[in-house]
Amino acid sequence: MIVVIDYKAGNLYNVGNALKYLKAEFVFSGDPAVVIRADKVILPGVGSARAAMDSLAAQDLVQVLQRLRVPFLGICLGLQLLFEVSEEDNTQCLGILPGAVRRFNSSQVKVPHIGWNQVVGVGGFSQPPPSLLQDISEESFFYFVHSYFAPLVDSVTLGQTEYGNWFGSLVVQDNFYGVQFHPERSGEVGLKVLQNFLEVQ
Repeated sequence: MIVVIDYKAGNLYNVGNALKYLKAEFVFSGDPAVVIRADKVILPGVGSARAAMDSLAAQDLVQVLQRLRVPFLGICLGLQLLFEVSEEDNTQCLGILPGAVRRFNSSQVKVPHIGWNQVVGVGGFSQPPPSLLQDISEESFFYFVHSYFAPLVDSVTLGQTEYGNWFGSLVVQDNFYGVQFHPERSGEVGLKVLQNFLEVQ
């Protein structure tokens, strides 16, 4: 069973609609007992890092998520929460990945970053593509909406995107996966990303 974390925020229903389209069985839940029994977990994200972490803490989900051993997918803010800290309200995050999430420099680029952009494999796609990007063209565009961005971290960042500077848009460490873009709003290529996650063992 797939559990989509309901932490009283986030893009729950768009993610749910995408999973329904893929004929995946899932539930929305913020109950730790349900999350612990999940085969896969998805943390969607819209809103602020502080509000999201406060909600996860109030539902006793922080340590549950940190200790997960099943495949986990963080989307947008869900990716950012995997890191140690976010510059947004100086928020302590889940600390699963090393590094700090920063805000785009509004003197260099328009903030937030909204629209379609590409994800480039770190080291180039001469390497085998990350599992979430299997059978997806290197020229594909994905839909982004965010004001904060993940750092580039060796061995963790497998995909990067350029907007003023390069930032981490696809991260993987062990069973934890994160994408900065919204697969549920990225058309067929986004659905393929979700399908690839559903097939992760």
